[in-house]
Amino acid sequence: MSSAKCLIGNGLSFSILNGYHNFRSPATAVAKSVKEALNPEASATFRWRTSCCPRGKPKGFENWDPTFGALWGHAPLKIHHTLHKNPLFSRQALIDLIESYPRDHYALVHMGEQKDRRQWREGDPGGLKGAQIFEAIEKGRMWLNLREVSKVDKRYDEILDQMFDELAAKIPGFSAPKRVCGILISSPKAQVYYHADLPGQNLWQIEGTKRVIVYPANPPFLSPRHLEDIALFDMELDIPYHDWYDRHAQVHLLNPGEFLSWPLNAPHRVENLDCLNVSMTVSYVNEEIRRLQILNLANGIMRHRMGFKSPSRSISGPGYFAKAALQKALRETSWVKKERAKRRAIEFKLDPAKPGQVIDLPRQAAE
Repeated sequence: MSSAKCLIGNGLSFSILNGYHNFRSPATAVAKSVKEALNPEASATFRWRTSCCPRGKPKGFENWDPTFGALWGHAPLKIHHTLHKNPLFSRQALIDLIESYPRDHYALVHMGEQKDRRQWREGDPGGLKGAQIFEAIEKGRMWLNLREVSKVDKRYDEILDQMFDELAAKIPGFSAPKRVCGILISSPKAQVYYHADLPGQNLWQIEGTKRVIVYPANPPFLSPRHLEDIALFDMELDIPYHDWYDRHAQVHLLNPGEFLSWPLNAPHRVENLDCLNVSMTVSYVNEEIRRLQILNLANGIMRHRMGFKSPSRSISGPGYFAKAALQKALRETSWVKKERAKRRAIEFKLDPAKPGQVIDLPRQAAE
């Protein structure tokens, strides 16, 4: 008896047995009723799967164009998905996820208004419950980043795996054996400043609408030294930005059910419209990206600790492998940890009495 797997637009999958998917014995029916009563979220997920992909027919990405495979990684692409229909991304599911999320896997950030380019502080929820945190975000000017959700909760990892299986089937030569996703919950009119990411990236919109501005991944918008500093200090926002860059950018409005991909390392910034936003960020690494990450960290160490001005950018040969050994030996040293920590001090906590407001912490508490 063979098994057929159905890929859904958001990457989630389920299996059926050919010839038997419509048959259910009385015992099976009773067991399913009990399971639904005890776990309504699992039941909702099953109903969502079958409604998105009836009779086991693959739905895929809704507006996938044959040219996307050739353009992937070379130009920004906006593609439709159905992830926003998944019960795992409902408001209640996300509140429950926040309640149990490990502290070392999330960041709460308070930023300036959209006209303010560089007010950026990290803070702590201050013991608030998931629903209170949602309310604070909805009434404030901040975002919560649930990092590495695919590592924390295997249900999201299953979604991620199926998404990449489908992408690999559609994009010639595409492979990303290492990948991770996170969930961003952000305030109306919140922003993410001009920055670049070291892994491959795309952004999947679940709720609300945001504007994503993407810039060329070359000088003067981005230099090798910028990438090396990002790798060393683990702070993507420490790259310069000028207003005139916007004349050379592409602007994309992202609505629920759409995701945006862009070329590797392309700088970008994000502005929410006047509504709460929920998005999923996806990062991925292949062998070339992995080597570039090693190179950037090694070159950053060589610039800042050894005085090298223009280290080689080669990702092969004896020089590269020497750098790989160097960064492996030094990346966990006290100097690197100290430099990274001082750029991510915890400076505030949420005000439980005034949703959307924050309480500044004393400097010694932040340290």
